[in-house]
Amino acid sequence: EVQLQASGGGLVQTGGSLRLSCAASGINYDDYAITWFRQAPGKEREAVSCISHYDGSTYSADFVKGRFTISSNNAKNTVYLEMNNLEPEDTAVYYCAALLGYCSPYPVYFEYNLWGQGTQVTVSS
Repeated sequence: EVQLQASGGGLVQTGGSLRLSCAASGINYDDYAITWFRQAPGKEREAVSCISHYDGSTYSADFVKGRFTISSNNAKNTVYLEMNNLEPEDTAVYYCAALLGYCSPYPVYFEYNLWGQGTQVTVSS
């Protein structure tokens, strides 16, 4: 069974940090790119960061550069999103998703058909 298990969300104050985890099972991890998306109420789901185990490509949205870092523990089939200096605008449900191959220059949610269940991140001002 293919499964992406997202975890690590929570409530933090402005300037705080969280680390999200996405544990993958049931897929050949080395063939996939894992992307973190987020969706705030009333807004479209947007890509945050991507890492590909297929070719090593990565992607980070401009709004998180310098604050968020994506990494992977291949032994655990787990991708992490380290989020620092969080802002209220980062409040959203964060999802991880998997796609065969590389990270595209501009990942879009409708390209992905393997999704985790989402984890809520709330940043208070």
